[in-house]
Amino acid sequence: MVFRFSGGLSIAEHKELTESYSIKDLPAPKRVVIPLKQHTGALLEPLVKKGDKVKIGDKIGDSKAFVSSPIHSSISGKVVSIEPHPIPTGETVPSIIIEEEESDPIEELTLLKRNWQELDKGEIIRIIRDSGIVGLGGAAFPTSVKLSPPEGTTIDTVILNGAECEPYLTCDHRLMVEYPEEVLTGLEIIMKAVGAKQGIIGIEDNKPEAIRLLTEKAKGYGNIKIISLPTRYPQGSEKHLIKAILNREVPSGKLPLNVGVVVNNVGTAFSITKAVCEGIPLISRVITVSGEGVESPGNFRVRIGTQFKEILSYAGLKPEAKKVISGGPMTGVAQWTLDVPVIKGTSGIIALTEVDDEIYPCLRCARCVDACPMGLLPVELGKLVEDKRYDDAAKLYIMDCIECGSCAYICPSRRPLVQLFKSAKLEILKRRKK
Repeated sequence: MVFRFSGGLSIAEHKELTESYSIKDLPAPKRVVIPLKQHTGALLEPLVKKGDKVKIGDKIGDSKAFVSSPIHSSISGKVVSIEPHPIPTGETVPSIIIEEEESDPIEELTLLKRNWQELDKGEIIRIIRDSGIVGLGGAAFPTSVKLSPPEGTTIDTVILNGAECEPYLTCDHRLMVEYPEEVLTGLEIIMKAVGAKQGIIGIEDNKPEAIRLLTEKAKGYGNIKIISLPTRYPQGSEKHLIKAILNREVPSGKLPLNVGVVVNNVGTAFSITKAVCEGIPLISRVITVSGEGVESPGNFRVRIGTQFKEILSYAGLKPEAKKVISGGPMTGVAQWTLDVPVIKGTSGIIALTEVDDEIYPCLRCARCVDACPMGLLPVELGKLVEDKRYDDAAKLYIMDCIECGSCAYICPSRRPLVQLFKSAKLEILKRRKK
């Protein structure tokens, strides 16, 4: 049985542009920019210096902080610089720049074969941490932290997010279709790490091929089942997946672990299998390159650190393209430059040809209230934030906003509600730290 969550939207998907295209390896770049911060958590310290030679897979940055995730070189070459560089989130962070000196085909890479079933949970979590695995659905939260709940916490269910509800994006769909065994093995590894008895993969019903294939394959994998979910945005949100699949509600201010659940992305599960079973750290990921502004859209495996401009040169950026977004159009970030690298949380590059950026006054129509999947009052919150009444916004639960973009999408006045809420949440957190 599937349980419906309140709010949400039925939106144009545009997945037909790339959903039938198999994953293709993008040619290895001659130069990569690898930021020292591309995840939720602490800024890393470089483990290399200018002039050092590195091999593909070498750890080049790390931190002693608990909420952190190391980074690795995605090519073999020479460190030519460590300097500030813009990244797709809009920040500028210290980054390690490496130029290739020898070619290393990533498809032939295996660093250390392991039988994951012989590993205990501590070893699994250590490998995941050392391999730099983070959530690949966009949030980029360090996976080793998510798999280390506080003592006394019982996790009974692991859910893999195969919903991929963002328009245009199809990279998760292709991973499920092309690498079902790796996705299922990754789920088993996560279940062992947290001691869960049940594993579930939730997939929106607009991906029948993935549902059919994984349902068949899952018959040989322990206590794992596949659940078909109605196609409704934002079905892939952690809290809404838990509601839809288990009918459990995560209380305000709490996490999925508080209701006995760990949620990971299918891409994360795939990367966990590669790390634990083959010793391959997170040095590449699959992204979707799509949109009406792309000549040859598709799904590509790209090295972390590859510049957007190289990827769009390969796929073809049309002259009429007006906006390039990192991620999907609902939760992604519009780019002011293409001189930014793919980071761990980059799920897609979308080029749009039609953009309406003109903002009009609020009509008080309350469509945003109906659309909000968290049951908030965006119409009121937007006004409070514009008036800098952050304490009042906090009282109306603005911190529960998941920044899905449903309110901004449905708003006839095109008000930048998500940007307002993001800035307000940062201000509220800053005040709480004082």
